Amino acid sequence: MRYLRLYGYLMRFSFSRAMEFRVDFFFRVFMDALWYAVHIVFFRVLFEETQALGGWNWDQVLVFAASMFLMDAIQMTLFSNNTWWFPILVNRGDLDYYLVRPASALFFVSLRDFAANSFLNLLLAIGIFVWALARYPEPFGAARVALFVVLLLAGVYLFYLLSMVTLIPVFWLQSRTGLREIFWSLERFGLRPHGIYRGWVRRVLLSLLPLALLCSYPQEILYGDAPLRIVLHTAAVLAGATLVTAWMWRRGLRSYSSASS
Repeated sequence: MRYLRLYGYLMRFSFSRAMEFRVDFFFRVFMDALWYAVHIVFFRVLFEETQALGGWNWDQVLVFAASMFLMDAIQMTLFSNNTWWFPILVNRGDLDYYLVRPASALFFVSLRDFAANSFLNLLLAIGIFVWALARYPEPFGAARVALFVVLLLAGVYLFYLLSMVTLIPVFWLQSRTGLREIFWSLERFGLRPHGIYRGWVRRVLLSLLPLALLCSYPQEILYGDAPLRIVLHTAAVLAGATLVTAWMWRRGLRSYSSASS
């Protein structure tokens, strides 16, 4: 409850600050909305030439696109600004301010900035997601949809973990961005239906570099494909990624050179 109250204060501060720069606020809203439109058009153009993409028809790919929008909007709202500033905090020594506070430094580093402009796009993404599910020609069932939403939230958390795994090396590399550019390049694999991949690439994207677990693989639950296996697989990957991230964070703090050192 203490951390929930603290996060409530951070949210109120973020909204107040965002409204001081209204042009930037609405420009970012427009850019994210344009990103949604571009991806829908992209998949629509593909289906002008084919009847299936990775084993999915147009209605299924539209659900996937809507799920991708929702996952992206949540992570942009909660984590994106914070992970962007993390290497700067380390290199400037500004991480000191969070290490001396009577709360988890990782909590502050990860969640201190709530992106108010992305919150509006989150509402738009929720609308697209509900519309894509509602227009699907066959009913899914409330239980499957609820489980799918839970796995989407797990995908948001996994995205955050993968981001941190590529950013924490800044403690040792002392670069401007850590390995963030590498992650951005690999992230594109998670923006396509996992069914288009085959062989070792598919196995890597489901386990070692689990970008397919962000929103594509969990969608199989909606179509009746072994929900228990998907849940257990996702839980195992999340547990492993959490342990790796926590271990790297502790090791990174030991190597951190503060501004006062």
